[in-house]
Amino acid sequence: MVKLTRLRAVRERAALTQRELAAKAGVTYVQISRIERGAAEPYPGTVRKLATALGVAPTDLMEPEQGKVAA
Repeated sequence: MVKLTRLRAVRERAALTQRELAAKAGVTYVQISRIERGAAEPYPGTVRKLATALGVAPTDLMEPEQGKVAA
């Protein structure tokens, strides 16, 4: 599984609360809170739902690879 280290930044840039994103993505706001705090790692299906709801690619939510600079 992966860590969505950029989820909060992307969500805030979209001007969405955790509850609003949860409703758009079809997940619970508790899941989003736990993912943003690093307390949970999402399943691939959850990553896809969140990315679709935010209008970004799933990789835009993930931690950048070692040695690569985030855009």
